[in-house]
Amino acid sequence: MQQQKVNSVTTTIGRSMVAILFLVSATSSLALCMLVSSLNDAAAINTAGSLRMQSYRLAFDIETQSPRLNLHTLEFEQSLTSPTMQALHHWYVPQKIQDHYTELLLTWQAVRSQLDQMDKNGYLTQVAPFVERIDQFVFELQQSSENKLYLLALISAVGLLLILMVVLFTIQFTQRKIVVPLNQLMAGCKQIKQHQFALTINNKSDNELGILARTFTQMAVDLDNFYSDLEQSVSEKTHRLRHANESLKVLYNCSQQLSVSRLTHQHFQHMLETLIAIDGLTAAKLIIEESNDTTTKITVGEYQSTAWHQQPLLIDGEMMGQLWWQYQLPCPDLALIENIANILSRGIYYNRTQKQTEQLLLMEERATIARELHDSLAQSLSYLKIQLTILKRQLNTNTNDNQQQTVQVIDEELSNAYTQLRELLSTFRLTIKEANFSEALNQLLTSLQDQTSAQFQVDNQLPSMALIAHNQVHLLQIIREAVLNAIKHADASHIKIACHQQQNVINVEIADDGIGFDPSNSKLNHYGLNIMQERASRLKGELIIHSQIGLGCQVKLQFALSEG
Repeated sequence: MQQQKVNSVTTTIGRSMVAILFLVSATSSLALCMLVSSLNDAAAINTAGSLRMQSYRLAFDIETQSPRLNLHTLEFEQSLTSPTMQALHHWYVPQKIQDHYTELLLTWQAVRSQLDQMDKNGYLTQVAPFVERIDQFVFELQQSSENKLYLLALISAVGLLLILMVVLFTIQFTQRKIVVPLNQLMAGCKQIKQHQFALTINNKSDNELGILARTFTQMAVDLDNFYSDLEQSVSEKTHRLRHANESLKVLYNCSQQLSVSRLTHQHFQHMLETLIAIDGLTAAKLIIEESNDTTTKITVGEYQSTAWHQQPLLIDGEMMGQLWWQYQLPCPDLALIENIANILSRGIYYNRTQKQTEQLLLMEERATIARELHDSLAQSLSYLKIQLTILKRQLNTNTNDNQQQTVQVIDEELSNAYTQLRELLSTFRLTIKEANFSEALNQLLTSLQDQTSAQFQVDNQLPSMALIAHNQVHLLQIIREAVLNAIKHADASHIKIACHQQQNVINVEIADDGIGFDPSNSKLNHYGLNIMQERASRLKGELIIHSQIGLGCQVKLQFALSEG
């Protein structure tokens, strides 16, 4: 059944061609047969027409008793039985003519017998009906020839009409079944050439071109799907490459923040700003918890009503902090966020290690200065003090009061200088091993707690991340100096240390309930207070001391955070 459908167009066209050939052959054959059968008609008509003249000539011969009667009789018989007249017995000659010819032959036999008997009256009596028969025979031959010509014309006309009908049918069929579908296929090819795959060829016939059209339409659909899939694949790969490039760029930018000589709060903020540049992320915050329950929080982006997602920051199992983020569609790359979290973890660890290293360098430098001072100035002061003691022994009792007073002043000033040098050496020899401010402060106060029975009250809310190593060392030195003054000179029972951060400003207060002192007394102001003021100026801050005799002392320090 399918084979018949496939071959319908070729079969129809083939049959049309066969029909045309058949009609042409039939028409030509019939026409040729008619022509062949008509070739003898003219000769037969002429021969039959001459029989009339010969019949009258025989009548004249028998009337005149012409010696040529026998010759003319022989000629008449030869004409009557000539091959042309004998051809009238073929199958294509009408039976009526054949019967009439047979009658002529029989009549001639009767007339011939009269001629042989020289029966003049009998011949003359039969010649008129005989000629009349010959005329009828000639008329029938003529009419038969005309009928053949009419039939030939009719056959030619019918054959031509049928050929034209078949040709017109073939042309119309070819136009409808072949040309139009081919034009549609050509138009479809042009559309496909222009990458327009969404096309439909409306050809529902069951022939070859219909099957080809449906196959072509299906091919266009497959090409459209394939092209769409290819475009989608290229788009996805392009998106992945772009995403990978952006991820590498983000990781590179975050890694670049670790290459600075000093990692600060701003660098972590830049990392978070780089993080929220990832598609989908809207906000992020970094929380760094310290041992004193203080936290450093760095936030970027705009908060949304969506839930927060958290990623712990770990280095060798130690919690460095937490990374929180919010996102909207499209979902961000969690692997990229995890890598950035690892970078942040290393950054926090690097910040602590860096601060500890800088702090150790500062401590080493101060220890070196302390050794130099001890080996040089301290030895000199000790030598001068020994020499002054020897001088005092050598002076006799007769020395006047001015000399005694001068020696006493030198002794006091030398003792004061030696005391200040010892305080300075003690300050320079301070050892702080921890980079975390809270732990360093606890370590400092623990060493001081052994020197007094006073109770320490510590309120430290200062995050270590906010302080660079230089500022942390100066701040610890100021706190130590203030606490030492309260221990040695104030006879305090309670000493309170409070450290707070307000936006970008550090506030530190050291208060005691000791005996207090008069800040206007210059003699009390040259031990540790000058050093504290010097360190406060190094922090670009302000040191304020409030104290009254019997009301304790308050040391307040305020300075702005520095990134360098």
